[in-house]
Amino acid sequence: MDKIAFVGAGRMATAIVDGLIAQNPEAKAKIGCYSASGTSAQQLAARTGIRQATDLPELLGDADVVVIAFKPYHLASADPRLADLTKGKLVLSVLAAKTLEHLHRVFPAARNIIRTMPNTPSAIGAGITGWCSHQTLNAEDRVAITGLLGSIGREIEVPESKIDALMGVSGCGPAFVFEFTAALRDGGIAAGLTSEEAEQLAIETVLGSARLMARSDQSPEALRDQVTSPNGTTFAGLQRMAAHDIRGMMKDAVLTAKARSAELARD
Repeated sequence: MDKIAFVGAGRMATAIVDGLIAQNPEAKAKIGCYSASGTSAQQLAARTGIRQATDLPELLGDADVVVIAFKPYHLASADPRLADLTKGKLVLSVLAAKTLEHLHRVFPAARNIIRTMPNTPSAIGAGITGWCSHQTLNAEDRVAITGLLGSIGREIEVPESKIDALMGVSGCGPAFVFEFTAALRDGGIAAGLTSEEAEQLAIETVLGSARLMARSDQSPEALRDQVTSPNGTTFAGLQRMAAHDIRGMMKDAVLTAKARSAELARD
């Protein structure tokens, strides 16, 4: 395994470190982290056993893969030494709305730059991460990237032109699913269930349905039809959803998120 350095030690860095160690407990010996305040890096190192660096040269000196995991708005004021310290290294960014062109200006001597868009289920190893590279990856670096991203779930390579669309579906999608689940819960409460009963039923229904879709080779529509009897209860509910154009609402939500992602990237 390559030596991996995390610049930033927040939630996404934590998710990746946890995933790597879960796959291989010995990996902690090859992982280091650094945070500007020192607090988050200290906490991550203490909990996982990885190395905490006190400065960037110490962290990056022997690293092969550098994960940029601080807040996106900190990129503009990033330590200028990073340009030289990442020379010849593989740089992976988890910074939302930071394009490959933008990243290349900050890390001009990196041997390659990977832009990623993880989502929040990555924290439990159930994420899906979209990614693209500045240049074509060689075989060795591709193995390193897919292995690292695979530690937090699944990964999918897309052209950078599709990253904003991917943000609208998988990046923002968990929030849309959470909102749907809350709406299903509220419907249950309105129908006469207690809030505790409705929330348990809603969460387990969403969870079970997602698992069924993941394990089935059938489309969501085909699975929906298996639940729907002609003129039955599910049919009545679906007709009401269609009347409110739920598909149109979801499409608008994704397109709005995509547009905002593109706007943030321009800014």
